[in-house]
Amino acid sequence: MDLRTYLKDNLIFLDGGMGTLLQQKGLPMGELPERWNVTKPNVIKEIHKSYLQSGSNIICANTFGANLLKFEIATLKEIIFSAIKNAKDAISECDNKENKWVALDVGPLGKMLKPYGDLDFLNAVEIFSTTVKLGKEAGADLVFIETMTDSYETKAALLAVKESCDLPVFVSNAYTEEGKLLTGANPEAMVSMLEGLGADAIGVNCSLGPKDLEKVVLKYLKYSSLPIILKPNAGLPKVVNGNTVFDIDKKEFAKDIYNLVKKGVRLVGGCCGTTPDYISELYLSIKDLKPKKITKKSYTVVSSKTHAVYFDKKPILIGERINPTGKKLFKEALINNDIDYILKEGTTQEEKGVDALDVNVGLPSIDETKMLHTVVSELQAIVNTPLQIDTSSYSAMEMGLRVYNGKAIINSVNGTRESMEKVFPLAKKYGGVVVALTLDENGIPSTATKRVEIAKKILKVAKTYGLEKKDIIFDPLTLTVSADSKSAIETLKAVEIIKNKLKCHVVLGVSNVSFGLPKRDFINGTFFSLTLSKGLSGAIMNPFSQEMMKVYYTYLALNDYDKSFINYISFATETANETTIVKPLDTNLTLSTAIIKGFKDSASTLTKELLKTKNALDIIKEDIVPALNEVGKAYENKTAFLPSLLISAETAKVAFEIIKSTIKVDSNEQKLTLVLATVKGDIHDIGKNIVKLLLENYGFKVIDLGSDVAPDVILKAVLDNNAKILGLSALMTTTVKSMEETILLVKKNAPNCKIMVGGAVLTKDYASKLGADFYAKDGMEGVRYAEKINEELK
Repeated sequence: MDLRTYLKDNLIFLDGGMGTLLQQKGLPMGELPERWNVTKPNVIKEIHKSYLQSGSNIICANTFGANLLKFEIATLKEIIFSAIKNAKDAISECDNKENKWVALDVGPLGKMLKPYGDLDFLNAVEIFSTTVKLGKEAGADLVFIETMTDSYETKAALLAVKESCDLPVFVSNAYTEEGKLLTGANPEAMVSMLEGLGADAIGVNCSLGPKDLEKVVLKYLKYSSLPIILKPNAGLPKVVNGNTVFDIDKKEFAKDIYNLVKKGVRLVGGCCGTTPDYISELYLSIKDLKPKKITKKSYTVVSSKTHAVYFDKKPILIGERINPTGKKLFKEALINNDIDYILKEGTTQEEKGVDALDVNVGLPSIDETKMLHTVVSELQAIVNTPLQIDTSSYSAMEMGLRVYNGKAIINSVNGTRESMEKVFPLAKKYGGVVVALTLDENGIPSTATKRVEIAKKILKVAKTYGLEKKDIIFDPLTLTVSADSKSAIETLKAVEIIKNKLKCHVVLGVSNVSFGLPKRDFINGTFFSLTLSKGLSGAIMNPFSQEMMKVYYTYLALNDYDKSFINYISFATETANETTIVKPLDTNLTLSTAIIKGFKDSASTLTKELLKTKNALDIIKEDIVPALNEVGKAYENKTAFLPSLLISAETAKVAFEIIKSTIKVDSNEQKLTLVLATVKGDIHDIGKNIVKLLLENYGFKVIDLGSDVAPDVILKAVLDNNAKILGLSALMTTTVKSMEETILLVKKNAPNCKIMVGGAVLTKDYASKLGADFYAKDGMEGVRYAEKINEELK
C-alpha cells in the first residue's frame, strides 16, 4: 500500500537506535558509522532485520550523517546506495514484507547557519538536496529528517526534499527540557512552518524520554493537522560498570508512549538507547490500539524563528515603518545600504509591542531582490516577531520567502489573473498567509459589495492551488477620505461582510485613510476604532502613534483581552508625558546597546569613535563585557534565546577586531588559554563553535582544533599551549567512548588541565563518570566556568 494512504488510517511503528547497536557490533572509536554500509553490509542488514522482526513498518537507512560535508560525492553516492540496498534487502528477507518502507535518514549537517555560523542557508539547501537526490535514485521510499535542533536548518532540509523529489517526508525535531529547540523555536512555531512547507508527518525525537517530551507532543497534537511522530530516547544516559546505559526500561518506555498514542500520536519508535527489544515491547503493547482520528485545524497562523502568531479573537498589530513610502531617511538608508538603520526600525517597533513587521524595501534605484534577501536575513537574526514580506516584485517575493526562517505573511496578491498565477504557487511552496487585496483588472471597486465579490473570486482561485480560507487574509483597502468622503463607510462595510459572512480574516493599512488632512492621528485613531468594532483581525500601522495605540490598548481592555488591565496600565503609564508625534530613532546609541541589539555596523562606528577618547581596555571592561553579561544573564534566565546570545557575540567580535591592534594587555589582565575540540569520529561542531565565540568575546585565548580530532592531537595541543582548560564536545552516542579515552589521556599527561565537556548525549552525572571536571549545559555555563578557573589561577 502507498505510505501516504496507509498513514491515514493506521499506526506506524518506526525503528530504534542505531549507534549503540553498532558499538556493540564492534564499531571502532572514531569510525564514521555510515562507512559500514559498504564495509560491513551484513551487520547493518542484521540490525534492520531485528527491527523489522520487532514490528517496525519503517526502518531508517544508516545515512544520518551522509552528506557532502563528510564525504566526497563519489563516496557519498556509494554509501547512500549501499545503505538503501541494505535496508531493502533486510525487508526482502523478512517473512512479512507487507507495509514495510525504507527511509533515507537525514540528520543535521553539524554546522551553524549564518548569521550565527559560517554556513549559508542556500548552500545548506544544496547540500541536503544532493543527499536527497541520491536517496531517491537509490530507491528510498520516504525521507525522514530527524534530530534537528535549529528551525532554519530544518527548513533548509525540508525545502531540499520538496524541490528534489516527490517522496513522502517526515520531519522530527529535538527539543530541550524547556520545550524549545536549541535556537529558540517553540512547538507552535515548528508546526506552523512545517505544515506550510508541506511535510507529511511531523513530531519530536531524541533529547529526552517520552514522559519528558509529553508537553511538546501535546502542543503538536493541539495545533497540527498532520500525523504526529514520537521517537524519544530511553531516558538519559549514565555509566554503569563502565558501560553506557539509559534510565528508562522497555516496559516504562512502552507504557509512556501508549498513553500518548491514546491521545493522538500516530507514528512511534525510539532514538538513543532504544533497541529491538524496546520496539518489540512497544509494538506488542500498542498494535491493537485504534489510531485516534486526526482533526483538521483551521488556524490562520504565521511564525518567526521563535514563536507563532495566531489570527484569532485578539487583533494583531503589524508595524509599518520598514517601508520607504513617504520616508526620506529610509530611502537614503536603502540607497546607502545602511542596514543598521533598517534594523533599528525593526527593533524599536518590536519594543513597542507589534506582533509582526512589514518589510518593504522596494525602490526603483536598487536591486530589490538582493536587498530583500539581505534585510530579511539580517532582521530575522535580531527580532523575534514574524515578518510580512511586502513587495510587488515576484522574484523579490520568492527570495524573501525562501530565506525566511518561519512562516511569513505574504503581502500581497490581488484579483488579477497575473497576480494570482504568480503569488499562489509561491504561497503553496513556501507556506505563508497571503494578504489579498480586493481589486482586479478594473481597479478598486467603490462599493463594499463589489470588493466582496472579488474576495469570493480570490478564494475560488486559491482553492485550485491547494490554498484554504485559513491561508488568506483579505485587505478590503483603506482609501483616502479627503478624496472620497464615503470611502471609509464602504471599507467598514467590506470588513464586516468578509469577517462575519465569508468567515475570513481581515487586515487594513489603517493610516491610508487620512492622507491630505491635518492632525492625521485623530482620523487614524477613530477609524481604527471603527474597524475593530467591525471585526478587523489585524492592522498595518505605526506603533509610535499614541492615538492608534491608545485605541488598541483600550479596545483590548474593554473586550477582555487584557486580564487585570496589565497592558493598558503599562501603556498609560509609559505615555503619560508623551506627545502624539512619532518617536524618532534613537540617535544616542551606545556601544553596549549596539552589542545587545546586534547592530554590527553601529558597533564598528561607535568603537572607532570611543577609541579617540577612551582606553581600549576600558572599552572592553566598561562597554563590551557588561553588554555580553546582560545578554548572557537574559539567556540564563530564559528571557533570551541562543540566537540573541550569538548575534550579540558576533557584534562584540566586530568591536574586538577594531580595538585588537591597540591593546597592550598587562600580564595581570591576560586570561588563560583553552583548547576546544569535537572528539574523534564526530563532525558536529555547533556547540563547540558557540562556546568558542563566547569565550573569545570574554577575552580568553582559544585554540580551536575543529571536529573529528584524535586524542593524541588534543593532548599535544594542551601541552604545547600550556592550556588550563580543555573543552570537549560530542553529539553522538557512538563518540562518547572517544571522549572518555581523550579525558583519560589528558588527565594522565596534563593533570593540571581542567576538562569541561558538553553535547547532546551528555548529562552532569554522565560527564562526571567519564572523568570530566565540569559539565557545561550550554555556552554561557562554559564561560562562567572559565571565568571561575581564571580567577582561581590569578
